[in-house]
Amino acid sequence: ISDGQRQRILLARAICQQPEILLLDEPTSYLDIKYKLEFLSVLQELQKKKGLTVILSLHELELAARVSDRILCVDGAFVEQVGTPEEIFRPGHLSKLFQITQGSFEEESQEMELAAVKGTPEVFVIAGNGSGRNTFRRLQREGIPFAAGLLWENDLDYPAAKALSSQLFSVPAFEPVPEELLEQAMRCMDGCRKVICCRESFGTLEDAQKRLLAYAKARGLSERNAQNCI
Repeated sequence: ISDGQRQRILLARAICQQPEILLLDEPTSYLDIKYKLEFLSVLQELQKKKGLTVILSLHELELAARVSDRILCVDGAFVEQVGTPEEIFRPGHLSKLFQITQGSFEEESQEMELAAVKGTPEVFVIAGNGSGRNTFRRLQREGIPFAAGLLWENDLDYPAAKALSSQLFSVPAFEPVPEELLEQAMRCMDGCRKVICCRESFGTLEDAQKRLLAYAKARGLSERNAQNCI
């Protein structure tokens, strides 16, 4: 049998003993997404219906954030902090705890990204609503520095754009785009050899984004790249 099947058998044996406390070390190792979700759902149901106490040792931070009532962080041989997921996944905390020096980890979104390609942007990416993340990562893999915008800071694309772009044009959530920022993005676009638009359409409040795309089209820089964006 596979490692994943063996892991599921061991987990089933532990649960069938109807314990009051279940201590599990990396229980989701070797499990694919389907079985991870099934297993964690079973544990959550047992915890609610049977009062089972579950203690998990995990390196999968996104799972810890989703299933835990309390999280204990260990730094070497010492307890660094104990708290709720909201207290643990605060900006900068886990990056400092794990001493991340290459790439980045965004605590609020739990997104991990490789290091951005440094240099003057060669490509400008117009994205938003989660349409641009795959394009950002493809450009990073190809070693191409790029600029991204215009994005609100609560946009689905913002964490990846912040981590991977060499220049980002953004505004606080729900705020209008200043004319000065739009002009800065246009000047950056003038220095790029290509503009990739990941959007098929824009919302009623995205007038600045529409103008940015029109500016790129007027200079013959724009191309659609939807197959790599969605």
